[in-house]
Amino acid sequence: MARGMAQGMARTVVRLRRVMTRAGWPGALLLLCAAGAVLVPWLSPESSRPIDDVLRTRLARPLAVDGRGHWHLLGTDAFGRDLTVRLFIGARISLFVGVAGSTLSALLGTALGAVAGWRGGVVDRVIVALGDALLAIPRLVLLLVIAALWSPGLTVVIVVLGLTGWMSVMRLVRADVQGVRVLPYVEGAHALGAPAWRVLRRHVLPNALGSALVATTLGVGNAIVLESGLSFLGLGVQPPTASWGNMIAGGREWLLVAPWIALVPGVALIVTVVCATLLGERLAPWVTRARPGALRARSALHAAAPRS
Repeated sequence: MARGMAQGMARTVVRLRRVMTRAGWPGALLLLCAAGAVLVPWLSPESSRPIDDVLRTRLARPLAVDGRGHWHLLGTDAFGRDLTVRLFIGARISLFVGVAGSTLSALLGTALGAVAGWRGGVVDRVIVALGDALLAIPRLVLLLVIAALWSPGLTVVIVVLGLTGWMSVMRLVRADVQGVRVLPYVEGAHALGAPAWRVLRRHVLPNALGSALVATTLGVGNAIVLESGLSFLGLGVQPPTASWGNMIAGGREWLLVAPWIALVPGVALIVTVVCATLLGERLAPWVTRARPGALRARSALHAAAPRS
């Protein structure tokens, strides 16, 4: 048993190395940002809440020492709160919302795309028509309307991002499923009596998820931007909870006096979105090389073999 566990851990390490090699520096920066979001607010002696003596600590410049003798890497805001701590607290929210919203839209789009591509006919036409109708409406308008109907909050933002971002994933998965379902090993599995749901789950979907993975990675950056936009407009995460959007909004009135209050979260937002986009682009060639024609297809006999 110990030997089997050791082998399993070794295989996991090898897979992680391969993933990090493909991810490159954009993946490393995103991983560093996620690690900082977890560790920095916990390790820092500074609190993200307003402190008692605001006048001695407010609007401290980056790399400056405040009136209490504390050094601030990125300065402080108008309430004397350390921007480094708040930046990484905001990263928790922005990264979580981006990943969760993009994952939710990917799951919904994958399910609908698989059903549309597998069933075809009326079901396919209805799902595609629904996706086309939603694509015709600007996503930001949908987000504003839906967010305005409910009280702003983290859950509402994630659900709204998921419900308005599944259309592109659906179209990709639908096209891949339509291409995979006509391959010989799928037809062989049908001929040997394998149930349709089993063929779809075990042999068609795994070979059709490459494009969805890339689209989900690219969608993370888009979701972070949309969440920041909603928070900036007051329809997303609400203060005093820090997110990059409401941090930028809070720094608007101090642009001439203390521009770093809005500049720090703005630069962090740009760098994160660029890294997420580049990560998706780095994964795209690898996924293309692993398209259904190049993937190792399971044996149709194995697909139809009864379980013991």
